[in-house]
Amino acid sequence: MRPLRLRDGRLVALVLVLALVALVFAVGSAPTRSAFSAKVTNSGNTAATATYFTCTGAVGADTTNAVFAYRLTEASNATTAVDWSGKGANGSYQGAMTATTPSPNACPRDPGSSYQLNGSTSFVSTPASVRNPTTFSEEVWFRTTVAGGLLIGFGSNQVATSGQHDRQVYLNTSGQLVFGTYSGTTQVVTSPKAYNDGAWHHVVATMSASTGMRLYADGTLVASNAAFTAPENYTGYWRIGYDTISGWPGAPANYSFTGSMRYAAVYSTVLTQAQVTAHAAAGS
Repeated sequence: MRPLRLRDGRLVALVLVLALVALVFAVGSAPTRSAFSAKVTNSGNTAATATYFTCTGAVGADTTNAVFAYRLTEASNATTAVDWSGKGANGSYQGAMTATTPSPNACPRDPGSSYQLNGSTSFVSTPASVRNPTTFSEEVWFRTTVAGGLLIGFGSNQVATSGQHDRQVYLNTSGQLVFGTYSGTTQVVTSPKAYNDGAWHHVVATMSASTGMRLYADGTLVASNAAFTAPENYTGYWRIGYDTISGWPGAPANYSFTGSMRYAAVYSTVLTQAQVTAHAAAGS
């Protein structure tokens, strides 16, 4: 048999035709592929698996140590803020309870509305007095455009203006977050930035004899002082949305909070950075 040569035109043409047929067949029978694109919107341009998908899941994981946990998702005109921590510490809505569903909403993967506080008569108080909590964490989601008002705190009176008041988290007249306690002198830690920008924010304040005072905003530690270790010794009630903040640095003329709230809770332990981060991520 003689060897094949390129000058054999018909043979070369046949080879080219067969190659073209094979190529068409291969392309035509290739499996269909699809793709998607995604945009990461956090400031770090990073993505990761969230520890919890909902605020119910995040807060619920820590309710063993909760004093109370309120979703604040009851319908308008409700009188009871249901405690779902299992402790039975149902709170009382004072003044008008108005439920709204803003867009966006905090904890958007949780069903239900938000609590709209009117800046004058709206607040929540706990049902029973507590003797001098010295180790605690308090948290709430909030949204406002008003610089000033109590977010959450501890006072000696259940529904009226308290004579003794500390362990308070409030917005000052510059819109900054302030966490204050009193032990002979006023002790405060203050966030560098303001949070009355109309966006949802998550705040946590913690205190104990070993850790001092810590203030977190949106999962990040923004202020602390390890030397402030003891709050005022008295029996009182936890209050959400209103109590006097007279005498505190930057206190506004109106102590009532104006805006929206979701998921308020107090714990008998100091939440860790990891827990705070998980709670904040679940609500954003």
